[in-house]
Amino acid sequence: MPQKPKVAFFSFTCCEGCQLAVLSCEDELPEIIKDVNIVNFREAFDQRSEDYEIAFIEGSISRKDEIHKLKKIRAKARVVVALGACSSTGGLNCLKNLYPMEFVKKEVYGKNASRYPRFDTMPVKPVDAFIHVDHYIHGCPIPKKEFLSVFTSLLMGSVPVMANYPVCVDCKMAGNICVFEKGMTCVGPVTRAGCDAICVTYGCVCWGCRGFVDDPNVASHEETLKRYGMAHSEVIRSFNLYGERKMEPKAASMKSKTKCR
Repeated sequence: MPQKPKVAFFSFTCCEGCQLAVLSCEDELPEIIKDVNIVNFREAFDQRSEDYEIAFIEGSISRKDEIHKLKKIRAKARVVVALGACSSTGGLNCLKNLYPMEFVKKEVYGKNASRYPRFDTMPVKPVDAFIHVDHYIHGCPIPKKEFLSVFTSLLMGSVPVMANYPVCVDCKMAGNICVFEKGMTCVGPVTRAGCDAICVTYGCVCWGCRGFVDDPNVASHEETLKRYGMAHSEVIRSFNLYGERKMEPKAASMKSKTKCR
């Protein structure tokens, strides 16, 4: 009988909401975990192991000591999967990159922050700024069905196929009225789909938590903004929110600066 692959889950700077999304796959998990040995999953149990083949990594990198731990995981794992927005693009944590690091430390830890090396911080970066990432599961939090698809593909030895078209496609399939028609600003035209447009379906806009598609049609998006008389600054705010870093109001720069680096 072939040995079951060993799977580990790790977290860095994050809320661990994506690991909670994994645990919320209550109907499917009992079936799929029969085919693996989960050896590290802090959100679920106390067991720890340094022997694993597949590593799911949640969270962005915000301290120097995390870099060493991250590289150690990469050296041990045959496959590394970035789990969620924080690990994929930097996520919400990248908001602190808009401010000087000394200001950030004092704002959070007070005037005595410098006394505690553990509180040291640096500009936030995604996981692939330091190591090679084999696969990504996007979103804040991740969609359960996407995790199950990637997990199953890895167990079968196949390459996971991720959506590489804009959220607008998901919106059309869901029968949603375009939020631009409602006077709302949206970054769905350049954001990677795969979420079933859940935010728009429930009355909100797309905030871009899944990052850009590989080849975003920025020119068309900007034309839509102009047609509806909307400010480019609102789009930039959305990009900054999930780590798509500061954007210049030009299409070329929007393509080239796609991560919190």
